[in-house]
Amino acid sequence: MSLPAESHDAVVAATRHWLTEAVIGLNLCPFAKAVHVKDQIRYAVSNAVDMESVLTDLETELHTLMAASPDAVDTTLLIVPQALDDFLDYNDCLFFADRMLKQLRLEGIVQIASFHPLYQFEDSGPDDIENYTNRAPYPILHLLREDSIERAVQAFPDAQEIYERNQETLRRIGLAGWNALMKQ
Repeated sequence: MSLPAESHDAVVAATRHWLTEAVIGLNLCPFAKAVHVKDQIRYAVSNAVDMESVLTDLETELHTLMAASPDAVDTTLLIVPQALDDFLDYNDCLFFADRMLKQLRLEGIVQIASFHPLYQFEDSGPDDIENYTNRAPYPILHLLREDSIERAVQAFPDAQEIYERNQETLRRIGLAGWNALMKQ
């Protein structure tokens, strides 16, 4: 089953809204603004309805990212609106995604960051606000070039403090603040 074009557009619009309002707006990732402003983010909407198809799309997107100039496409958001609704299934997919990086000899070249509507850190409760640092409107596999990460970390000397600062930010705005941000 494939989404009609307007549904693809709606998925991308919801993802862009999350990126601009939460990730950039709350400064959850201080590196995101630059690639967003330069239009270097590829938004790839997967039509996959099962993990196998997601992994096929992931392989395609990894090849696409590697073939593109970093000046044109620095990072890719592989958005999966029709599969991996269950967070445990999503985590299983991440295991296979990491194996794929090794098989394609992209380990150390590309990193996969994870976002999911039900993201939950180990040892946290499902409703803990801290989980929202990695919550997105859809399951997303974020493909990042390691070179770009290294440059960004050099430009942001306190990169190790991002995680703690993000949790403080979300505790400050709370669930009501998050929900207000996510309204379109």
